[in-house]
Amino acid sequence: MFDEFMECEAAVRADSRFRAAIKKRGITDPNLVMVDPWSAGNYGYEDEEGRRLVLCRNFARSSPTDNGYARPIEGVTAVVDLNSMEVVRVDDYGFVPLPPEPGNYGAEFVDKFREDLKPLEITQPDGPSFRVDGWSVAWQKWHLRVGFTPREGLVIHTVGYEDQGRIRSILYRAALSDMVVPYGEPGKDHYRKNAFDAGEYGIGSLTNSLTLGCDCLGDIYYFDAALNDGNGQPFTIPNAVCMHEEDYGILWKHTDWRNGQTEVRRSRRLVISSVATVGNYEYGFFWYFYQDGTIQMEIKLTGIINTAGIAEGETPKYGTLVAPQLNAHVHQHFFNFRLDMSVDGEENAVFEVNTVAEPPGPDNPHGNAFYAEKMPLRTEHEAQRVVDPMKGRYWMVSNTTARNALGQPVSYKLMPGENILPFAHPDASIMKRAGFMTRHLWVTPYDRDEISATGPYPNQHPGGAGLPEYTRNDRNVENTDLVLWYTLGYHHVPRPEDWPISPVAYCGFSLKPVGFFNTNPVLDVPPSDHCEEGCHT
Repeated sequence: MFDEFMECEAAVRADSRFRAAIKKRGITDPNLVMVDPWSAGNYGYEDEEGRRLVLCRNFARSSPTDNGYARPIEGVTAVVDLNSMEVVRVDDYGFVPLPPEPGNYGAEFVDKFREDLKPLEITQPDGPSFRVDGWSVAWQKWHLRVGFTPREGLVIHTVGYEDQGRIRSILYRAALSDMVVPYGEPGKDHYRKNAFDAGEYGIGSLTNSLTLGCDCLGDIYYFDAALNDGNGQPFTIPNAVCMHEEDYGILWKHTDWRNGQTEVRRSRRLVISSVATVGNYEYGFFWYFYQDGTIQMEIKLTGIINTAGIAEGETPKYGTLVAPQLNAHVHQHFFNFRLDMSVDGEENAVFEVNTVAEPPGPDNPHGNAFYAEKMPLRTEHEAQRVVDPMKGRYWMVSNTTARNALGQPVSYKLMPGENILPFAHPDASIMKRAGFMTRHLWVTPYDRDEISATGPYPNQHPGGAGLPEYTRNDRNVENTDLVLWYTLGYHHVPRPEDWPISPVAYCGFSLKPVGFFNTNPVLDVPPSDHCEEGCHT
């Protein structure tokens, strides 16, 4: 819990063994030591069984506003029992000098700012186009509800699109299910760096209060989040969720060169977002709703890369030298999103679509033929799939009982974006505890108790819970109320440009209509008032 962070830091700073270890490294003021508690995981160590432990990694500040991550106290780890707030032991793996350079990035440390940026104003003189009633939102033809939980953070409920006077359902509930960040360094105790930021830390409770003009720009509507602390007392995160509209370039366009007529429409999207700080990293979760029926999830990763000290002249194998004697380990970020689908109702089925080259022969005499092949995924085991961009692979959720005007089943497709699989060995502890990482797609029939890809209590769990357990009985997922679980992996080999603070990196996925509408649903979007004469006639 967040309130334990400060208690843990105070306990470590006061411990005589810890003070002795940092004194050997020339650190005389424990109050300037940053203590980051990392969940300990489960490695089968008998003396750790039944204890709620964290491994505290430590950093030396030179002043209260200094970026402590620039000077990791390499080789000193305090192990703390959070239930008793007792420092169980202090592990000292040997002396490594503190890196010599500061890594400060705040405005107070910047000598000169760019002077060639002109003001960019975003105004909506008539106000935004959305309507809000409590947690219910209507925008353009979209209807949905915004929710929030301490574990998942931002939740989107009951998403529907108004079509010919009827609100048609698409999603019942969508949220981050869990996430984990495994690191690739095997030495000392760095191998234990693999925190579950939702299931172990509660990423919702670590959400930022967003600020107009900084986090969000334009005509903004904010939602507050009401949560409880570790003692059960209520507290509020003001402005936890930001909602606004964005111009998104061209929606559609065509110029008829024969008659000189041009028609163009500008795209607009609704943005619902939140940002959480988990130790050194920031994660922004942005749900985008487009006028054409597309839903997109984009994750924005920024903050400070996790660092370790390294001896002068040494070249790290499992990381990148980002500053003198400062090593940033190679790592991955895995996110799993639970998508409770409801495409025109609850009777849904899943299909995998691959593009296939027709073999040369009578059906392909010129060798140019290829087509999209649709394969049903009828059971949980059949539906455990990985991405394959070389086949243009995507997955489609169809309601086979509802048809469009062309007689096709109404559908939405899950479009993967950038993705990867884990590099950890199958026998590694993290692979047992985060089994969801091994597949990009999982499908289950709806069960109200199956909410997290890692199970209800992942903290120091030995493994096997969550999706591997849910799907053990290979239940039917054909023509039923089903849930998609999409795993998204972001691979991070740090660069010097990621230091001292990382520019935003992006990853995500989208849900797009396929035959859900009878035709292009945005023909009725009006031309822009700002269009110059001649862009539509």
